[in-house]
Amino acid sequence: MPADGKAQGPVAAAHWQPENGSVRCGLCPHCCLIARGQTGRCGVRRAREHGLVAEAYGRISSLALDPVEKKPLYHFKPGAAILSVGSYGCNLRCSFCQNWTISQQRNFGTEMAPDAVAREALAQEACGVAYTYNEPLINFEYVRDCAQAVRAAGLLNVLVTNGYISPEPCAELLPLVDAWNIDLKSIREDFYERMCGASLAPVQATIRMAAARSHVEITHLVVTGGNDDLGQIAELAAWVASVSPEIPLHLTRYYPQYQWEAPPTPPLLLEQAAELAKTKLTWVYLGNLGPRDDSVYCPQCGETLVDRRGYDTLSMAVKGNACPRCSRRIPGVF
Repeated sequence: MPADGKAQGPVAAAHWQPENGSVRCGLCPHCCLIARGQTGRCGVRRAREHGLVAEAYGRISSLALDPVEKKPLYHFKPGAAILSVGSYGCNLRCSFCQNWTISQQRNFGTEMAPDAVAREALAQEACGVAYTYNEPLINFEYVRDCAQAVRAAGLLNVLVTNGYISPEPCAELLPLVDAWNIDLKSIREDFYERMCGASLAPVQATIRMAAARSHVEITHLVVTGGNDDLGQIAELAAWVASVSPEIPLHLTRYYPQYQWEAPPTPPLLLEQAAELAKTKLTWVYLGNLGPRDDSVYCPQCGETLVDRRGYDTLSMAVKGNACPRCSRRIPGVF
């Protein structure tokens, strides 16, 4: 690593095969066939004469110290600060993207090597690093290398992702990731195809794989005129419950962005959606509604386990992943 902490990118990419003079990328389910000099749909993996390179390796568009609740993670290290790191690009094309100025842009940012990311997290007294803002999994090699450096420093790794990754690279990352927030955009295949340019099943597979190994929370952005039918939300909650009814679900308010101009999600609709989801799931939270009571309560005895207002955690009573009053098991990392 250079003395200034800059990354030495681009670097050789993983998970690809040569094919008829081009490169077949296997990182995500798109399986792009990339001609020499071109990139895949993500815009960051480029075919060159000797193979595929990770062109965005070490290129940082955003770096900030955030409350972990902002990811959002409500059952993971409540009250802790986490260093959030983002690059650019995405392998989805969501017409309603809430972060399109980063995810749909190409080739910008400063450089930062994995060891420098770990050192910065230590210097900021963060609990770890969250790979977020754009889609982190398209920068697989950088996330992998950063996660190894962060783990070696005794800190935690969090992925905030759309979950659109192939099983083999996902399995490679699983031992390095302590918590995931996965964006489940809809329970309908036609929504993924029409509004995201992707498929539902690979995201469901990632959720199952991650939930079997580490802590997972799910975000569902309720998009006006897109996926805001209450029947669909009930169906989504039922599917999440089939993986585990203990997975926290965040129902989040949409605002007009990018190519989707429908009005913001009505707060009443979010409240109704939450009540439906709670018939299947134990832990349901609302997001993007401004400061509110987002505390965690024991579903068995009602004890306040995490006293929280917005992103501010005021106190925590969980003891060894259990309610201090009735000993009911509480999922998460406390």
